[in-house]
Amino acid sequence: MAKTLKRTAAFTALARALMSGARGGPSIGARLAALPRMVVATLRGEYDGGMRLALMTAAAAYVVSPVDLVPEAVLFVFGLADDAIMITWLAGTVLSETERFLEWERSRATVIPGSVVP
Repeated sequence: MAKTLKRTAAFTALARALMSGARGGPSIGARLAALPRMVVATLRGEYDGGMRLALMTAAAAYVVSPVDLVPEAVLFVFGLADDAIMITWLAGTVLSETERFLEWERSRATVIPGSVVP
């Protein structure tokens, strides 16, 4: 049940992200260009995307890895389905996370660094 909800959320995020480019949101190119900045900001500790970035990296490694949980050679279509689901989840997550990062960058530009005095 929890996996189904996560998949549904990933598919929803993918659909929302693809449609937002047409409605004035960040384009696919802007989102993909934000990926290196997001990685650098996460590694510096400025952006809180560490776990999401790790999950996206693991998903990408799974897709390109020759080791597969459900081998295509034995189970044909079912073997391809797990890869298709992973790619779809990865695409949706990358699109939604880059949109979140771009919003973070925009809001960061309006914040004046300093200290808060109670």
